[in-house]
Amino acid sequence: MRNNEHIIDGKNRLSERRDIFPPKQDHSVMLSSEGTNMVFKSYQSQVEMLLQNYVHADPFILCASVISSIFACKMIYDLSQLISPVYFKSYSSLAKSKQIEWNNRAISTFHAVFIATMSLYLILCSDLYSDNQLRGPITLRSSKLSTSALGVSVGYFITDLGMILWFYPSLGGMEYVIHHLLSMTGVTYAMMTGEAQVYAFMVLISEATTPSINLRWYLDETGMKRSRAYTINGIVMFLAWLVARILLFAYLFYHAYLHYNQVKQMHVFGRRLILVIPSMLTVMNLIWFWKILKGLKKTLAKRH
Repeated sequence: MRNNEHIIDGKNRLSERRDIFPPKQDHSVMLSSEGTNMVFKSYQSQVEMLLQNYVHADPFILCASVISSIFACKMIYDLSQLISPVYFKSYSSLAKSKQIEWNNRAISTFHAVFIATMSLYLILCSDLYSDNQLRGPITLRSSKLSTSALGVSVGYFITDLGMILWFYPSLGGMEYVIHHLLSMTGVTYAMMTGEAQVYAFMVLISEATTPSINLRWYLDETGMKRSRAYTINGIVMFLAWLVARILLFAYLFYHAYLHYNQVKQMHVFGRRLILVIPSMLTVMNLIWFWKILKGLKKTLAKRH
């Protein structure tokens, strides 16, 4: 009897140990799946927290960069208004609306040089957006420098959009209003949440075409439309537009496709912005590119 009791007791203890310690499974698979889920939930909760708090970076950096940009735009406008009559004799003979556009284009030129340079540096020279898996998804990376640069662009778009609406339609029609609203929405979202900054800077590289566009307008208004400089600038503008606003946007969509596993970790609103804004800008860029091509053909035909 006592031996039987020991056997029964042993079986009960064995059953209890099995309840406490379940049969051995493939721990490598479990750890891999659990680790992936934990990382995904971690980044998802991070994004949710960013959107709840609205501001990912230091609020002082955001406010300072945007406000400083607005004041810088005003300063550049005043300097252009002061210096242009001295160095460009044709400036004084322009109509008041043309003088306003002249000064406005000075602002856009300075912004284009600044943001295109910063965008190229952050994407090509720095390691902020390199394919380093240890730093987390590329779509969630940001820094004080990148956020400040985006703040400068937000300040510019606010200033330029305000001038376009105030002097509408002399500084641009509805297509410019739509372009600025789309750009400002995407850049502001990337600045405030820290999401998709890499794609914001890819789009902002397209500002590299602005100086040649403005130079074309300046040459036209100063009576140099038939000059060699006008023709050379037209060719440069065509090539710059092809690279920065056509091929680069195609690469943006390709990059998002390759990094889709990281893109889908973004908030749903951010994912929609990546799809909608570059798509709409691409359509507008193609329309303008066709007009540039027709203008270049016309200019070359006249010179021949």
